[in-house]
Amino acid sequence: MLLVATVLVTGCGHGRDSRAGTVRRIEQVAPQYDLRDDKQARRRIQYQELLRLSGDRLGRNQLDDALKYARSAQKLEPSVPDAYTVQAVIEGYRANPAAAGELYRKAAELAPKQGDVANNYGAWLCGNGHPAEALVWFDRALADPAYAARADALANAGGCALDAGQRERAERDLRQALALAPDNAYALESMARSEYARGRYFEARAFYQRRLAAAPATVSVLQIAIQIEERLGDRSAAGRYQQRLREEFPSTAASNPQG
Repeated sequence: MLLVATVLVTGCGHGRDSRAGTVRRIEQVAPQYDLRDDKQARRRIQYQELLRLSGDRLGRNQLDDALKYARSAQKLEPSVPDAYTVQAVIEGYRANPAAAGELYRKAAELAPKQGDVANNYGAWLCGNGHPAEALVWFDRALADPAYAARADALANAGGCALDAGQRERAERDLRQALALAPDNAYALESMARSEYARGRYFEARAFYQRRLAAAPATVSVLQIAIQIEERLGDRSAAGRYQQRLREEFPSTAASNPQG
């Protein structure tokens, strides 16, 4: 849900539902106002109220109204990135990834050195098939000393580096993310994928088990768990995760029973 001071944005994951484990917390940065100026103060209040209304409607799944309020906020303050980010989130819910990408790009153009904005655009790029370009934006996010969600940016960068075939960077960033946030779900799942790709199946098992303990299961983590257990020769464990996949995500299991 979008709130007055916070926007929740999913991170990268190449369309995997593990993206839910990398929800990005974006702190709204209001424009700089001279509060002695009544007109500016009123505009600030109106801007924040429009974003609040947008978030409220998104929370109710009233996407058209949510988008209307966010666009009104953008018109009020066209040089501030937050309203563009909010619209991008809404377009994501509306299954319009291209429109969301354009809005994330616009926000990034307005604030290219702002960590939250850079991380969001990188997350969109990675999730839409541009991992190498995304890494540039994650680097910008990590270069912002004011960006508090460093573990999230490192997790995103590590997962994206893995998709880009940059295994050394992937392991470096993911381990740094976990040093800061041991329960970061996306970093844990990405480490499980990394260890699996290297043929280190016992290590991969430890990471997916930590991932399942840290957050609710997703299709992607159950699929990697099945693959790891099959490699380890534990058919019983693989069968249990197959059963969970069928029970918890029946439509996915039906269309891809082997994960």
